[in-house]
Amino acid sequence: MKIIKFEEYGGPEVLQFVEAEKPDFSDREVIVEVKAIGINYADTARREGKYVVPTELPYVPGSEVAGVIVEVGRDVTKFQKGDRIVALIGSSGYAEYAAVNENVLTKIPEGVDFDQAVALPLQGLSAYHILKTMGRIEKGETVLIHAAAGGVGAIAVQLARIFGAEKIIATASTEEKLFHAQKMGATHLVNYTEEGWVEKIKTLTDGKGVDLALEMVGGEVFNQTLKCLAPFGRLVVFGAASGEQSSFNPGQLMRKNQSIIGFFLPQIMRYPELFQKSFGELLAYMKSGELVLTIGGIYPLSEAAKAHESLQGRKTIGKLVLKP
Repeated sequence: MKIIKFEEYGGPEVLQFVEAEKPDFSDREVIVEVKAIGINYADTARREGKYVVPTELPYVPGSEVAGVIVEVGRDVTKFQKGDRIVALIGSSGYAEYAAVNENVLTKIPEGVDFDQAVALPLQGLSAYHILKTMGRIEKGETVLIHAAAGGVGAIAVQLARIFGAEKIIATASTEEKLFHAQKMGATHLVNYTEEGWVEKIKTLTDGKGVDLALEMVGGEVFNQTLKCLAPFGRLVVFGAASGEQSSFNPGQLMRKNQSIIGFFLPQIMRYPELFQKSFGELLAYMKSGELVLTIGGIYPLSEAAKAHESLQGRKTIGKLVLKP
């Protein structure tokens, strides 16, 4: 089969499109013929050697796959050949076939295609738990969502609306992206590449600030976002797409009883009761039409490097997908 791997850290050029043996599988695993692969910022961080946990080389990236089961381990009880599934896995998703434990498989509902299904697990679960589990969102609150036209951002805007936020302030870098965020349900739009965006957010909140902020850019955007928090405001950090590190004085949180909270999805996945319940809710929102997943680009597996360039260039709207 064909896979994408890298043997050294670096830019998109280190990604290799090569032949490999089909994976072995245990009695509790299935072999999935992969039809769609989700692309995420975690993949680019792995490639650059900057992920939150170490990445051992050589490495095959990819944590989201959707496809059809073609082989079944003898102890698998819930799935059979031919089932259409989606799964969130540790790695090795950039491939034509994947071995997946049945415990992380979910059947794709009728009427949902592979591309839509693969856009849900990582970014949908992230948006859900950033808002609800870590951010403790409450009805009537004001929420600030950066990069609101991206994969997590576009879902977070919709979930914030579903969860009862009164004001949803979306930021993005272009008018096209802001318009997309508005279509998803944002009530106020701010271009964070323009001067004075912090003051604009304060004006939109009548000087109070926001109750909850979602931040994954890092650097100066993180520092400026802190200034946007209301008393008792929470800032959830779930990435640093700019590659810039941030620093702050913890004492400044004390004056207004504010909080900075970290989020890392693999920790959520260690608690099945959190994962299963939330994923079920997300699927229900998708089936009812309350949650719309936007596919921002589809690339052949052989063009994974090009897809990574597009993602890191912040030129995309919605989810990017690879097709074997």
